[in-house]
Amino acid sequence: MTTVIAGASGFVGSRLAERLEGAGRPVRLGSRDPERAGRSRAGAWVRLDVEDRASLDAALAGASHLVYLVHGMRHDAADLVAHEEACARRVAEAAAAAGVRRIVYLGAPEPSGPPSEHLRARLATGRVLRAGSVPTTELRAGMVIGAGSESWVIVRDLALRLPAMVLPRWLESRSQPVCIGDVVSALAAALELEGPSEVLDVPGPETLSAREILLRVAAAAGNRPVMIGVPLLSPRLSSHWIRWVTRADVRIARQLVDGLTHDIVAPDDGVWARCPHLTRTPLDVAIRRALDEEPPLPRGAALWERAVRRLGRR
Repeated sequence: MTTVIAGASGFVGSRLAERLEGAGRPVRLGSRDPERAGRSRAGAWVRLDVEDRASLDAALAGASHLVYLVHGMRHDAADLVAHEEACARRVAEAAAAAGVRRIVYLGAPEPSGPPSEHLRARLATGRVLRAGSVPTTELRAGMVIGAGSESWVIVRDLALRLPAMVLPRWLESRSQPVCIGDVVSALAAALELEGPSEVLDVPGPETLSAREILLRVAAAAGNRPVMIGVPLLSPRLSSHWIRWVTRADVRIARQLVDGLTHDIVAPDDGVWARCPHLTRTPLDVAIRRALDEEPPLPRGAALWERAVRRLGRR
């Protein structure tokens, strides 16, 4: 009953590995660079490159389950969707050849309107995996709240570093942010599911606009930013000022902002209904936990945020 985690060194994968290992489940940690990953965290690291079939065959040999957490937000491929589909097809075929019993994939929710290229790639990956012969549970989570999440970094930095901010129309789009601990619990529970392939959303406990999320994060840090509506500011233009305020990778920031044009709201309770023993962390608790767990900021950034807090209390 060995579980292979593809993308074990990432934000979600590292936390899932710790959870499974703590529960006594045999885990094989997959990374494109296992030597580098092993220097930062002990474990049974293996080379796993979704573009290399030989590495997949070796990493999956004798495994019963695969958790697929790899996606190409930093990839420079001209056609991101085609690239992600090819990788997913390669993974599905390797898993079938190795006799893997179930794949668990963490993807993204389907928006109410046309998806961005990033979301199209995530959704396409799920479709390819579910079309394979190995039963696949596709979990769909939107914004994940936790220290280290790229989407969280953007929201957190905007809320804590700006005494005033413009409000583009896209900030009224609604989503359901979810705590990283809840996502890890959902992934662990999905490994125990049986039956045919299925899609399960992983919605957070509240449905809010991006503007409301910013205000909740700001309030948790004692900030009261002034907000000014600018309905004509597009997601593409917004990504330029976001890059100057936040620490997020500019390519990732652009893709994440492009995905906020439409509501991203789950049609039902998804995994929480399928696994009723799981519970959701309240939003304010998740925000506070993420703020408390983040590493110390560089001196300049810390002084900047302290000054913003003082302005907000006047």
